[in-house]
Amino acid sequence: MIFGIAWFVMMWFGLAAVMLIAVAVYLLRRKSGGRNESETATRLQQSEAHQQVLEKVQGMHTATDRLRGRARVKALRQYMDGMSDDLELVSQIRRPENGAPKGEWVIAPGAQTNRRILYIHGGSWIAGSPKSHRAITDRLSRLTRASVFAVDYRLMPENRYLDGIIDCRTAYRWILENGPDGTEPADFLVVAGDSAGGSHTLGLIAWVRDHGLPQPDAAIALSPSTELMLTSLGKRANLKTDPMLGPTVKKLSRVPVPLLWWGTVLGLRVLPTSPIASPLRGRLHNLPPTLIHVSESELLAENARRYVEKARAAGSPVEIKTWPDMVHVWHLFTPLLPEAEAAFEHIGEFLARVETGRA
Repeated sequence: MIFGIAWFVMMWFGLAAVMLIAVAVYLLRRKSGGRNESETATRLQQSEAHQQVLEKVQGMHTATDRLRGRARVKALRQYMDGMSDDLELVSQIRRPENGAPKGEWVIAPGAQTNRRILYIHGGSWIAGSPKSHRAITDRLSRLTRASVFAVDYRLMPENRYLDGIIDCRTAYRWILENGPDGTEPADFLVVAGDSAGGSHTLGLIAWVRDHGLPQPDAAIALSPSTELMLTSLGKRANLKTDPMLGPTVKKLSRVPVPLLWWGTVLGLRVLPTSPIASPLRGRLHNLPPTLIHVSESELLAENARRYVEKARAAGSPVEIKTWPDMVHVWHLFTPLLPEAEAAFEHIGEFLARVETGRA
């Protein structure tokens, strides 16, 4: 029974990625209606993009339909990676060599090798990859004139949750002194991630502090998981307004808490109360300037705000920017979604303030 709960918890994370895209299609299609005649050309241009996304969602359902367990996870991973095949990337994609961490460099024209971003992708710790998140890493490189290294950390269930943590830590140590052209100290360094990768990002900056390593100049977490939700699931704020996670969390709320607890422990192989899995429960003093983006309607919003409040109380310069009625990690849908472009513009403003403060 407990092993079944463990697998269900892990599949909850993975299915969230599928639902993310389906909900995005719904919201984007809804936004295209009800406009005046002066916007007809824009609406016609967007309709083609909506259809393309809809086809991807339909293809994902086909690819994963009736599959269970690891076969479903494998199909989900393959399809998520394939979503980037049609992206018109500006950046050059390069694989590091000579014993470097597994991952890829994303380098836009004009990006500098001593300006770097370590990007940690989302995907609920069981799916996603540097390839699946190129829409974000390409945009970040163009926005910041930085070389982005997207770490390809190990995923569950074939690996431990801690293996992915170790990979992110190794990548951070490496990127301090290594750029896309070889050994070169970083002059400006940012750690960023989304969803599960946002959780890893917040955990990583605390680990860097505790181990006396040079801190990043800034950190960015997009719709991050800050605490594993195990109690009072049915009473969570935004349960009804989060169409992606809400229905599944409602089902999980029917599972007895002890079974849910031990299922999570077996799935992640780490206590849910550990700061490694729940950064909100860690010490949040002496952190670098940190920006969190979250949708006001998603389940993770409440804990994101709690994280910010606790970090500020500890004296850390952590801030939050919220958007109404956005899907989880809406940044993935740049440039199709105007709110995604607005979010990246805000990131640029945040980093400009950080650099001004360094001068």
